[in-house]
Parts: sequence; structure tokens; C-alpha cells
Amino acid sequence: MGSLVALKALRLPNNSIYGDIPSSLQKCSNLGLLDMGENNLSMTIPLWIGEMKSLTILRLRSSGLKGHLPLQTCQLSSLRVLDLANNSLSGPIPKCLNSINSMAMPHVENYETMEYFEDAGTYFESLMLVPKGEELRYEENLIFVSIIDLSSNNLSGSIPNEISVLFQLNFLNLSRNHLTGKIPEKIGAVKELESIDLSRNHLSGEIPPSISNLTFLSYLDLSYNNFSGRIPLSTQLQSFDALRYTGNPELCGAPLITNCRKEQEPDGDTPVGKAEDESNTSRFYIGLGIGFALGFWGVCGALFFKRTWRHAYFRFVYDMKDQAYVTTVLKVNWIYKKFKKLSFW
Repeated sequence: MGSLVALKALRLPNNSIYGDIPSSLQKCSNLGLLDMGENNLSMTIPLWIGEMKSLTILRLRSSGLKGHLPLQTCQLSSLRVLDLANNSLSGPIPKCLNSINSMAMPHVENYETMEYFEDAGTYFESLMLVPKGEELRYEENLIFVSIIDLSSNNLSGSIPNEISVLFQLNFLNLSRNHLTGKIPEKIGAVKELESIDLSRNHLSGEIPPSISNLTFLSYLDLSYNNFSGRIPLSTQLQSFDALRYTGNPELCGAPLITNCRKEQEPDGDTPVGKAEDESNTSRFYIGLGIGFALGFWGVCGALFFKRTWRHAYFRFVYDMKDQAYVTTVLKVNWIYKKFKKLSFW
């Protein structure tokens, strides 16, 4: 097969092929599509795969692959479809994914790798993919698809932040692995994303607010992880079924029926102005209490322990009472006489 230097597409899916991917294929420098899915390879992805610079589609789905996802995969700068789902791949996801220029830079539509001209007419390459949980056939529109599907493997570690720079990525499926950590904070920068499936992992933390910027998002599944906090508000996120968020006990907010408690300030801190107001109020009440205690015992204590002061105080009170009584009686008599005089006239 290595002598087929002009070979542009090799499709051998759903057979009983076993063993390794033949190393002679690295001589096929024009190969744009390699599909050996649904076989029994039971080997690792060869390191020489990075030398196939023209490779646009790599589909090795359900092929029994083992080992790690090699860093050489990041050298496939023309790659737009990476489908390695349903294998036994282990280890972390490479952090060099931002080196795949076709996913990070605006598409340069290379019709030559997908469209072939023959005497009988034009032939478009087709491919079966699972972009939104359902298997779909792509033909003429295959050139517009950009997908990373690493679902149903044994991958571990965190989701690389470098995924946030794959601005042309349409579909991301990392479900059914052993991934940990958080969703990249800048995931919302991948504006072309239409589908995200991170279900059945061990991811944690809050759902980043930037995910609400994905205006084309039509499929989302974050179920059965350890996410917490409030689901960000957006037109899309609240429109998905609650089942897409289930299995996260500490997650709350619509569309879940779990209401969020009153949100605390970040890191448990209160705003500076609010803290100052509460501090001033506390000092006021403390001072008021101390002042009342000192004033009360300063007067009552002196009267209680000093007999002469106590007698003088009560004498003063009686005198004031008598003076008030006399003043009141005289005033009432004066008013009475005044009215009596006016009525006489």
C-alpha cells in the first residue's frame, strides 16, 4: 500500500482487520482520509502518524486501540475530524491541540480532499460521525465539519485549556472517561461550538460563565460529574433538558428543580462598603450599651450606697413635686377666675 503515493482516501471500516496500522502508509503523503474504524487493531496509534501532513480525517473509532494518545497527533495541522471514540486509550489529553491549525485558524476549504472529479461526474467523500449523540452521515457538508470525539475511553487528567483556542471546532465529545478538574474558563471563546458532551467523568467546580457566550450551542450534556454552584443564565443553557445536568448533587438553578441558596460573595468576603457599614453599626450598639450601663450605675449606684445623697435626692424630688402641684393649682385658679370674669360681662 505504501506504493500508492497518490492515494487520497483509504476507507476500511467495519471489517475484521487485526494487528497494527501498516507503517507503509506513511509514504502516502497525499492521504487526506484514513478510516479504519470498527476493526480489531488492538494496537497503539503509531508515532509516525504525525508525518501525514495532508491528513484531514482520522477515524479509528471502535478499533480496540490501546496506549496513550501520542503528542504526534498535534502535528496533523490539517486535521478537522479526530474520531477515536470507543477504544481503550489511556493517559492525559495532549495539551498541544492548539497546534492543529485547521481547528484554530479560519477554514481554508480544501475541496480536493473531499471532492473527486471523474468521467461519470463528481464524487463526494462521505463519513459516519456522531456529533450530537446520534450517528449521522456527512457527505457534501463534510468539508465544513470540525470534530474531536474521544468519548468512551480511559483518558484521565484535566481538559487542556488549549482547547479554548480551537476557534473553528464544532463538536467536542469527551464523555465516558475519567477526566478530572474543571471546564476551561475560556471555553466560551470557541464561538463555533454546536455540541459539548462531557458527561460521565469526574469533573468538578462551577460551570464557567463564558459558556453562555456559545450562541450556536444546540447540544449540551454535563450529567454525572461533580459540578457545583449555579448554572449560568443564557438563552441556550436553560433550554436544555434537566437530564443534561443530572448526577451533579451540588448543581442548582434552572432547568434543575434545585433552587440555589442566597449566593455569597466570592471567597466568602463581603464588599468593603458593606463591611464598613456593619462595623460602624456594631460599634454604635456596643457604645450605646456601655454608655447606658455607666450612666445607670453611675446614678443609681451612688444613690444606693450614699444615704445622704439618697435623702437629698428624694427631698429634691418631693420639693419639685410640691412646687409643680402649687404652680398647677395657682394656674388653674387664675384660668378659672379669668373665664368667670368673661362670662359675667
